[in-house]
Amino acid sequence: MAKKHNPRFLAIVEAARNEIAECEASDVRKMMDDGAPLVVVDVRERHEFEAGHLEGAVHIGKGVIERDVEKHDFADDARIVLYCGGGYRSAIAAKSLQDMGWTNVASLWGGWRGILAEGLPIWTP
Repeated sequence: MAKKHNPRFLAIVEAARNEIAECEASDVRKMMDDGAPLVVVDVRERHEFEAGHLEGAVHIGKGVIERDVEKHDFADDARIVLYCGGGYRSAIAAKSLQDMGWTNVASLWGGWRGILAEGLPIWTP
């Protein structure tokens, strides 16, 4: 069942989506297979990540991404895809990383639900 989001939250998501790159799960599959380096960041809450995530994903929660992303030493031009449950939180997080100077960031529209639907490799406990 789709979540009902509040209007102000939707407004900041739409503003971010207008300024960032987005991809779909099928695009992530292609990126995973093309041999070029790819960083996938799961921005969901820790309990969501621990319940299951895309294999190889790094967890940096949306609430701390600006504070903690530099601990990972990603190159400024690293190909980074962020995802959440559906693409809302990851859009805001992608905008933040873009504002911080990363130049090759995308948000996965459809998020975790898209990953599952696409049949991408996942880790589950």
